[in-house]
Parts: sequence; C-alpha cells; structure tokens
Amino acid sequence: MAKKDKSRKKDKAGKEVRPRSPGDIQSEITRVSRHMRTFLTNSLSHSGLYAGQDGVILALAEQDGLSAGAIAEKLGVKPPTMTRTLARMEAQGFIHRVADMNDGRQTRAFLTDGGRRHVGAIEFAVKATENLALSGFDDKEARQFLKMLRRINRNLGQVEPEGEAFGE
Repeated sequence: MAKKDKSRKKDKAGKEVRPRSPGDIQSEITRVSRHMRTFLTNSLSHSGLYAGQDGVILALAEQDGLSAGAIAEKLGVKPPTMTRTLARMEAQGFIHRVADMNDGRQTRAFLTDGGRRHVGAIEFAVKATENLALSGFDDKEARQFLKMLRRINRNLGQVEPEGEAFGE
C-alpha cells in the first residue's frame, strides 16, 4: 500500500493550498490598499476632493489647527507632500492657514466651513469602504486583522505600539 502524500496541504474545504511565494503578502497588501483607495476616491469624487485630502479633513476635524508636519506624521506622508496638499486645499477653500503665534516659521491649518461640510460624507465613505472590504468577516476576524496590520506596521517602524493612540 502506497503512503499518502502529505506534502500537498489542503484547507478545511478540501481545496489544495498552494505554498506562499516570496512577495505574495506584499503584493496582496498593495492591491488591497489600491482597491480601497480607488473605491474611496470614487465614492468622494462628487465632492471635489482629491486622493489624500479626505485624511487631512478628518485629521483637522479631530484636532483643528495642526501644523503640516503634524498632519504629515499622522497620515504617514512626507512634510513637503503635505505642504503641497494643504496649498491645494486652501486654494479649493477647504482649509485656511494661519501663522503660528509661537513660531512664525510654521503655519497651522484650520478647516473652513466648506471643509467641515465634507466631514460626514468622508466618514460615511470610509465606513462604506471598510464594510465592503470586510464583507464576510465577523467582528472577531476584523479585530484580528486590524491587530495583524498594526503589528506589521510596528515591525516596519511606521506606527506607535498599540494602546490608547489606537482607541483601545
């Protein structure tokens, strides 16, 4: 009697599981990120917002008067990129910038009424995007997935350790 080949793994449904190849995880994370960004951008296209501006509006809705550097750090982008984004948003009427009273070299960004009007739509679009992305996941799986993503970010040195900063 021949031995059963145990080198070919199967999942719970009996389907053969292909081995993980180098780059699979990075590729999938990149694709997920692009799909989520595209869906969110399309959801907000009627608002006149460009990619990335939604995060700035939400950051300022949470804490108005942040510097470009503080917003850049919060959103994980470089300060010069944020400075250009803020200039564009100011021209669009979403924010206005004021010189910092303590440091004349810095400016602080504040939402205008026009920018503030978009907060609800952005929050709705973000929630809809996440709900679609996590279709078929139960709450426990979604929390585990978020925990794994935060761990990956920590491993890569991009975010602070879990804790109050993440609302836990």
